Order: sequence, then C-alpha cells, then structure tokens
Amino acid sequence: MVVILTDNSLLPTCQVCQSCLLADHNGQPRWRGGKLDCGRVVNSCGDRSGRHYQCVMGFHVARIDVD
Repeated sequence: MVVILTDNSLLPTCQVCQSCLLADHNGQPRWRGGKLDCGRVVNSCGDRSGRHYQCVMGFHVARIDVD
C-alpha cells in the first residue's frame, strides 16, 4: 500500500497523485524496480519495506507492506 504522509494523517495516493503530471495513467505514483520513479529517497531502513520518499510536488510518500 502506498500512502501520502502529512503532519497528522495518511492520505490515499488517489487524492493527491491524480493531479500530478508525473502520475501514471491511473493517477498513481510511478514505481520502477521497487523505487518511486517520481521522487527521491528521504529515509531508508535498509530494506524495501522501510523506505520513505519525497515526490517532486513535495509530498512525503511511504510504501507500507502489509502481510
């Protein structure tokens, strides 16, 4: 699951990314090879499950793997 992080809440990407020119045709962030293609890594815990990104629009994006 991919979410947008704000100061006090989590937002689904469909509320934010659908207006971004870099989003895919479904209005979702672009992922390539397990990395956010439309942003940069801000924090990494060493594995893919703990990565925190900042998109080019300035939003903080996290990919949360739920087992």
